[in-house]
Amino acid sequence: EVQLVESGGGLVQAGGSLRLSCAASGFTFDDYAIGWFRQAPGKEREFVAAITWNSNSIYYAGSVKGRFTISRDNAKNMVYLQMNSLKPEDTAVYYCALDFHDTLTTYDYEYDFWGRGTQVTVSS
Repeated sequence: EVQLVESGGGLVQAGGSLRLSCAASGFTFDDYAIGWFRQAPGKEREFVAAITWNSNSIYYAGSVKGRFTISRDNAKNMVYLQMNSLKPEDTAVYYCALDFHDTLTTYDYEYDFWGRGTQVTVSS
C-alpha cells in the first residue's frame, strides 16, 4: 500500500524557518518524482516544488523560489522541503504527492497519491 506521511509543520514567526518531511512507503521510491503542494483556507491547492527520482531536475513555484529548497534521500525514502524566510502568506496545509510519471508537473491532478498534509502557520 502506497503511503505518504508529512511531518514538520507548526507555528513560526515571519522570517523563520521550518523543514517539512515526507516519509514514503509501499512503492519503489527512487523511481518516481515527488511534489509538494499547499492549500490555504478558502483557496485552491497550489504547486510549491517538485523533484525527479534522481534529483537531477527540480522546479519551484515563483512564489517560493529562493526561499524554499526541495531535496530527497532515496536511501531513507524521504523527501524534504526546507522553508526559509517564511511569510504569513505561506500559511497553509502542505502536502507531498507521488508522480508515477516522474515529471515535474505543476498540475495536482497529474499526481497519483497524496499524503494527508501538515499545517504550517506563519505569524506576522
